[in-house]
Amino acid sequence: MVRIGIIGIGFMGYTHFEGAKFLKRDKITAIATRDKKKLSGNWSSIQGNFGPRAGQVDTSDLKKYEDYHDLLNDPEIDLVDICLPTELHEKVTLEALAAGKNVLVEKPISIELKSANKMVAAAEKAGKQLMVGHVLPFFPEFRFLYETARSGRLGKIRSARFHRVIAPPNWSDNIADYAKLGGWGIDLHIHDNHFIGLLCGIPQKVFSNGVMEQGLVNHLHTQYVYEDSELSVSCVSGGIAPKHLQFSHGFEVIFEEGALLFSAGTFGGEWVVDRPLTEIAKSNKPKSPKLKGGSEWCSAFTEELRTACDTISKGTAPEILSGQLALDALKICHAEAKSIESGRIISVR
Repeated sequence: MVRIGIIGIGFMGYTHFEGAKFLKRDKITAIATRDKKKLSGNWSSIQGNFGPRAGQVDTSDLKKYEDYHDLLNDPEIDLVDICLPTELHEKVTLEALAAGKNVLVEKPISIELKSANKMVAAAEKAGKQLMVGHVLPFFPEFRFLYETARSGRLGKIRSARFHRVIAPPNWSDNIADYAKLGGWGIDLHIHDNHFIGLLCGIPQKVFSNGVMEQGLVNHLHTQYVYEDSELSVSCVSGGIAPKHLQFSHGFEVIFEEGALLFSAGTFGGEWVVDRPLTEIAKSNKPKSPKLKGGSEWCSAFTEELRTACDTISKGTAPEILSGQLALDALKICHAEAKSIESGRIISVR
């Protein structure tokens, strides 16, 4: 059994806590938060942009720490799950690794490349796992795409087009918070860059155009440049949609022997799947594949946590949660910002 300690009980800490309830072997055994109400189980102040509002939580069987350093010093914690604001990721991750703990830290790894490099190097030096919680590959449609590409049953990818757009959320009105997020070009779009890196590999270069605000990317169109000149990969992502287009994401991926398409979003407050995951193979009619995954609102996070715990049990680093891949996704984000500012193709490496 892998014993997990969560540091930070905000929306993501609550989401991980709920997701862990469906783990068969591993479990949350400790939490750390400065909020005494939350330590006692009153989580009613927690509300996110998906899933239900939190309420009263039974914390009676948990170790409860007001100072997270006490959790780091707990010899019975195998995996530290860091669900703190992004600006605290580096500090707490480095402390956890120095304490000899394996780490799962929420995405993005950081908004600064220097910080992210230090975290990856520290994990390598400590001989511990540093995993970054990019959950997108664990959602059923994206998981199916990833597994199809890895299996090779439709051949190589020839073309891939992704989109992820949002209306500016309420919290984006606060410029200080917007800066701490790294702009939507990091906080939102890093999902795409991580998944594209997982699916197609890290591109050599990028060419982007779009909207910059306060020196940060707010919206972009990117063409990813690979050594294979016949591989065409692009993405649209950002936060300039009208308020009733709260969220939209999807993909169109064309393989040598077929294609996979998916599109869905929240429009006018209603979740709409305008293109269910559809497979179109050369010799067959379009079909909707059977998808893996649970029906709970937090099911993708359950799978993410299960993968992280399996990593601790088996001692093998998963590509899907790799700290290096998270760092590479951040490198792409920074290259995109430079491309928008300069109007030039920018090297990622």
